[in-house]
Amino acid sequence: MKQMNPLEELRHSCSHVLATAVLRLFPEAQLDIGPPTDQGFYYDFDLDHRFTQEDLERIEAEMKKIIEENQRFERLEVSREEASKIISDFGQTRYKLGRLADIPQGETISFYRNGDFIDLCAGTHVSYTKKIKAVKLLSIAGAYHRGDEANKQLQRIYGTAFPSKQELEDHLRMLEEAKKRDHRKVGREMNLFAFDPEQVGPGLALWLPKGTVLVEELEKLAKETEFDAGYDRVRTPNLAKENLYHTSGHLPYYEDSMYPPMELVEDEGGQKVKYYLKAMNCPHHHLIYAATPKSYRDLPVRLAEYGTCHRYEKSGELMGLMRVRSLQMNDAHIYCTEEQFGDEFRAVNDMYLKYFELFGIKKYLMRFSTHDPSRLGKKFVDEPVLWKETEDMVRRVLIESGIDFVEVPNEAAFYGPKIDVQVWSAIGREFTLATNQVDFAVPARFGLTYTTSENKEATPLCIHRAPLGTHERFIGFLIEHFNGNFPTWLAPEQVRILPLNDSMRDYAEQLRKALHAIRIRVSVDGHSDKLGAKIRRAEVERVPHMIVIGEKEAANGKVSVRSRIRKSFEGEHTVDEFIALMMDEISSRRLPDSFQTEGSKT
Repeated sequence: MKQMNPLEELRHSCSHVLATAVLRLFPEAQLDIGPPTDQGFYYDFDLDHRFTQEDLERIEAEMKKIIEENQRFERLEVSREEASKIISDFGQTRYKLGRLADIPQGETISFYRNGDFIDLCAGTHVSYTKKIKAVKLLSIAGAYHRGDEANKQLQRIYGTAFPSKQELEDHLRMLEEAKKRDHRKVGREMNLFAFDPEQVGPGLALWLPKGTVLVEELEKLAKETEFDAGYDRVRTPNLAKENLYHTSGHLPYYEDSMYPPMELVEDEGGQKVKYYLKAMNCPHHHLIYAATPKSYRDLPVRLAEYGTCHRYEKSGELMGLMRVRSLQMNDAHIYCTEEQFGDEFRAVNDMYLKYFELFGIKKYLMRFSTHDPSRLGKKFVDEPVLWKETEDMVRRVLIESGIDFVEVPNEAAFYGPKIDVQVWSAIGREFTLATNQVDFAVPARFGLTYTTSENKEATPLCIHRAPLGTHERFIGFLIEHFNGNFPTWLAPEQVRILPLNDSMRDYAEQLRKALHAIRIRVSVDGHSDKLGAKIRRAEVERVPHMIVIGEKEAANGKVSVRSRIRKSFEGEHTVDEFIALMMDEISSRRLPDSFQTEGSKT
């Protein structure tokens, strides 16, 4: 029996109550699965009737009746034959028999019963339905059976639950705030990016000029940071022959997530060769490492690239910038000896912490993913000794560094243990931001070596790291984190000049040229609107600093400043004073006032 934590147990119980309520109201529904999630729970239904918002309210009301009935959750362990009969008698054969077949031979088969409802389930659950104190149904979505677009699309009802009504109310407030900050909504308001599924394709972002500023400023930050940390920059092509991905071992594990190959005639003999769009940078970097001989004196070798990768994510999983098919990765690979591993891995984690401080990320958690020994040779490379050694090394570095982490079994990369970096935005929304992985298997597949001090050949360890993840996901996170009110250094437009009337246009243009000459991103609002309308427009577009120019300012060679993010900028300044403030603001990469609080995590 899988033991869940109390919150998972509560939410899992709610998913069963949800299914119970749906069958009471729609007895013809066929059930698939209903697990707990990090944010709540869901259940998938096959039903000809399309659920509506009114249905959601009816179902939630029925759930509350079931909770008040205080039904007991009872576990039943049965044979496979008995399980098949229970499913048939309950009239849920369409999907449940397939789920029964997924259970390996010899593994315990169990059901949970509450009232008249029974479901194939490993558990666990609360003892009685009245233990559920605060539950809310949130939304309806489509979901392909088993996540496969070739299968039928089911209806998924999402909900959430908490131990107390106050926690639920706090969560719902956060969700409302998240809707206002949704990166797709804010991105439209600020003209940052666009998608054209019909002509370009789903999940392929078009970066507008203002959004491109974000991309380039983040790339500039990463390049500066990595230069200081001793990384060398490299560049690799966007496609490669299939042999490369056979050598790396990626094809057997990731082919479903890669774009289909292009079959090309390679020579006059008519030999056809398959090329794949690059889905990951690491195989190319391994070849760069192998291009020149290495000795122990050359290690560690740190190769960094903002490589564009393409992954054929399922259309139902695409979501704005958070899940895309073309992505730019803040990628690097570190080749080192076992003795160097601890310092290198620790330095990568320290880089994460510096970025957290820079972006005002106060809550974070490292998810340390390990392997499952029973799945060696299937999901994970068959190297039991190396698995133990590298997992022990990662665990030791995390403990010695005092970094908050949790261990998650059976979620490692196929070639070694990894860390997924979980962060929380300013409003408490959780994101998976980046990854830090250990690779003890693939360097040997490529024949990567270095000469030891004893003049012998040895294989280096490889650390895969991407502290800023992909531009797409990280910018999506930052949009919601800052609600578009970016720090000045990152803001697509840093200053907007607002002349009070047309007679101020010449002075406004002189000032724009002066600021533009020192690479401040600035524009003039030349509309004939009143000042209030110009201010509102700049606020909607999240311009951090506004300069108001009237006759008095023009006569005195001064500017009147309104700032969305820095109180100290407010008021009247000479042009030179304002330029000095701006240059310091940009070079320091200072956070907005609203993020200037103590502490680096909670």
